[in-house]
Amino acid sequence: MLLIREAAVADARGVAVVHVDSWRAAYVGLIDQAVLDRQSVEARTAMWSTWIERSLVGEATDGYGTVAHRLVVAEFDGRIVGWASFGAGRDDDTTDRGEIAGLYAHPDAWSQGVGRALIGHAEDALRTDGWTSAYLWVLAGNERAIGFYRSRGWVPDGAAKIGEGGSVQGLHEQRLVKDLTAPADRATAE
Repeated sequence: MLLIREAAVADARGVAVVHVDSWRAAYVGLIDQAVLDRQSVEARTAMWSTWIERSLVGEATDGYGTVAHRLVVAEFDGRIVGWASFGAGRDDDTTDRGEIAGLYAHPDAWSQGVGRALIGHAEDALRTDGWTSAYLWVLAGNERAIGFYRSRGWVPDGAAKIGEGGSVQGLHEQRLVKDLTAPADRATAE
């Protein structure tokens, strides 16, 4: 049975494995292969350990000292197969909205309901926190992710940016938004 729960520091390695493996599978042809090859589970584990420690005590996790996000993991048979981070919007024009800052499922768990469970949980938590709308950034050209989000009611709002993903510069991203006051649709296929 799939369990969605708050992340603990002990989960950092599992989160890192999902992060690195999903990048290497999803971003082929979208990010330079040398960058993907350099992704390190060890480096990501250290990063996630610190991030989770901060999150658990309500400290800022955005790297700028301003916004604290939560992290939940999807666990199946004791193995972390996905994660999502979410909280208040971090971008200057989105402080009135919630944000899903990251959502990843391990490639071995794609199309098995992990992403659907994680995004449903994140949307519900954002609603509970009082957000009436939310946004997320998705890598331009990542048609699998874009299709998944659109199937869950997320739509492009026309905003785009050239962002960075840690050690990766120049990521072309597009913003998707969702009205969280609309009823949740758990029946939408992934």
